[in-house]
Amino acid sequence: MAAPKGKYAWTVKIGEKGQFVIPKEARDLFGIHPGDTLILLGDEKRGLALPPKDTLEALMSHLLGEESLKGEEEK
Repeated sequence: MAAPKGKYAWTVKIGEKGQFVIPKEARDLFGIHPGDTLILLGDEKRGLALPPKDTLEALMSHLLGEESLKGEEEK
């Protein structure tokens, strides 16, 4: 069965420290590089989600207000 266009699935194993490796194909596809900060979201009913890495910046901008971020840059 072929996956719908733009949809992907990978399997990962959880290590003893609770860590897993994001597959290279996924890192390449989503531009994830060593040192990047990602956000992991969880919902007890729906599970875990690892949204695109620019989501963290957009979330912070929304929470703090775009003007607050611009004001910090000017200081």
